[in-house]
Amino acid sequence: MNPLPLLEQPGLLFTLATFIPMIAVLVVVHEGGHFLAGRLFGAKIEAFAFGFGRELLGWTDGRGVRWRVNAIPLGGYVKFVGDMNEASQVDPAVMALPERERRGLFAFLPLWQRAIIVAAGPFINFLFAVVILAGFNLAYGHPASPPVAEMVLENSPAARAGIQPGDRILRINGKAVERYEQIVAEVKTGVGQPIALHVARAGRELDLVVQPAMVESIDNFGNRSRHPQIGISSHSKVVTAVGLGEAVRWALVDTWDIVQTIGRTLRQVVVGERSLAEMGGPVKTAQIAGQQASLGPIAAIAFMAFFSINLGFINLLPIPTLDGGHLLLYGIEAVRRQPLAEKVQQWAFMSGFAALMSLMAVLTWHDFGSVGLWDRLSALLG
Repeated sequence: MNPLPLLEQPGLLFTLATFIPMIAVLVVVHEGGHFLAGRLFGAKIEAFAFGFGRELLGWTDGRGVRWRVNAIPLGGYVKFVGDMNEASQVDPAVMALPERERRGLFAFLPLWQRAIIVAAGPFINFLFAVVILAGFNLAYGHPASPPVAEMVLENSPAARAGIQPGDRILRINGKAVERYEQIVAEVKTGVGQPIALHVARAGRELDLVVQPAMVESIDNFGNRSRHPQIGISSHSKVVTAVGLGEAVRWALVDTWDIVQTIGRTLRQVVVGERSLAEMGGPVKTAQIAGQQASLGPIAAIAFMAFFSINLGFINLLPIPTLDGGHLLLYGIEAVRRQPLAEKVQQWAFMSGFAALMSLMAVLTWHDFGSVGLWDRLSALLG
């Protein structure tokens, strides 16, 4: 049985009315990083767009930048003068321009400036999340419960491994632990592999290994998930008031912890330890955004901070068409002291685009299953 009272699922209109503005904010934040860095280095900008596809609404400012709202509200882009497309591929015709016409074109900026402009998008995603989390820490304090196993369930994996009530966990899988919340995150994001604990007990330190049990849990919205559990708990929910410096420090720590968790989950998917179906696509993300928004503005903003970190991380993956792919090509250019051949770059971008679209299609298919669409269609057709 589910011990949590189930909450009503938000409707489609409410979900869209919360998800699209969240995406809009994060697109402006991300692309704003590229835009501001481009302005800093004097790059000429052709367009700043929210969404893809056909332009629905637009205007041109005094500097010649076209501000666009496009039909498909699932992203955005900054297009520099000389770009062939929204993925910032350089128009081959630009490379043949005479020296006097190259001033201010992105393709002819120094390599380090181009790298900063590209990296500014993901960087500002992380910065945006840090600002939100630091604001929460200042306003509400920071959760910092002591990393102590106050209760150990009988016959649980922890009990079988020799953990006793009162044990203070100093390290988990080699990582230093400052608070109980870190233990929960490390355990839950695992895939059932043994967990190494370094604990302090009665003035001495011990190394223990726990084999977690896989359990299924259901949240307040009925979402099911399988995750490891070791059978310890802490009753001391401590929230500590912090000043500005500590608020920022903890925001940086929490952001880094989330980045590590995302990286760990992605590695698990790549090596086959975790199913691809557990990665949420746009439909699942929209559903969660709506659910969090139904809990109130604080929960919605917290989810936006988490999603901003996800966007920053994903965009740094070394896949052509993503910012990380551009940075990879710039790295190769720095080593070779010349860019890759145009045909090679075009092949890389087309391959990267195809891979991303294929992944998006697979994730969307799984999303439809997770929200019950296929079950409902089966019932209608049956």
